[in-house]
Amino acid sequence: MPELPEVETVRRTLAARAGDRLLEEILWLDPRVLKDCGPEAFRALLPGHRIVRYGRRGKYLLLEMDHGPLLVVHLGMTGQMLVVSPGDPVQPHTHLRIRLEGDQELRFRDVRRFGRLRLIPSGDPGEVPGLARMGPEPLDPDFTEEAWLKHLEGRRGTLKTLLLSQHFLAGIGNIYADESLFAAGLHPLRDLESLSREEKVRLYHSIRHILKEAVGAGGSSIRDYVDSRGRQGSYQQAHRVYGRGGQNCMVCGTLLETCRLGGRTTVYCPCCQKEMVK
Repeated sequence: MPELPEVETVRRTLAARAGDRLLEEILWLDPRVLKDCGPEAFRALLPGHRIVRYGRRGKYLLLEMDHGPLLVVHLGMTGQMLVVSPGDPVQPHTHLRIRLEGDQELRFRDVRRFGRLRLIPSGDPGEVPGLARMGPEPLDPDFTEEAWLKHLEGRRGTLKTLLLSQHFLAGIGNIYADESLFAAGLHPLRDLESLSREEKVRLYHSIRHILKEAVGAGGSSIRDYVDSRGRQGSYQQAHRVYGRGGQNCMVCGTLLETCRLGGRTTVYCPCCQKEMVK
């Protein structure tokens, strides 16, 4: 599933390619990808607006329109938001086509169709339950080291489970939880309460460093992920642990181990990320 770096890359490339063009006409809409909005309302409300801001919250794209409406896009596992020329071939599994002024088209494509589109007439993202309860943005300038330490006060749980929770921290999934914990030298099964202040600070900086690196590389293209230009990211080439279970650690040479946490495969180095600190 696309995580913060991938969704942020899509946001940036959408803003660069589509800009504030007028949404002129919905050429095709598969109602099965809509959430909390019927196709008639979607067709009636969206055309005639301009996207005035391309935002992101966690793994959600937030396309703010002039005069109020908000289009919320969750890419699911295989969703793509593409800006193309109208004459470009329509790929299979394309569920939305919007003609933009200036001879361009905005397309939503999703092979597995787990992605969803929500149109919020009021423009209030708080109407989306997943957004209303979401934790802080790890790359927000206001989310300082001290803010992080305060955020951890009174919290309990294993590190990997916490990092996967969108209520705890926005935008991190399996890829960047594994990579951040490895960079911090922390075992995924360590309990938050067992961490020293220095380890908590180290985790904070590791999370931010990994996410910034991944955004700079255009995200990780594991399967279907591409940006709005149709280009793959390259950060998968820098993965130290994710997807490498049974291979040698790039730092110490120990075989990387795997376990299941929250239904997700977790990869870690038993030498670089010791479960118990003596």
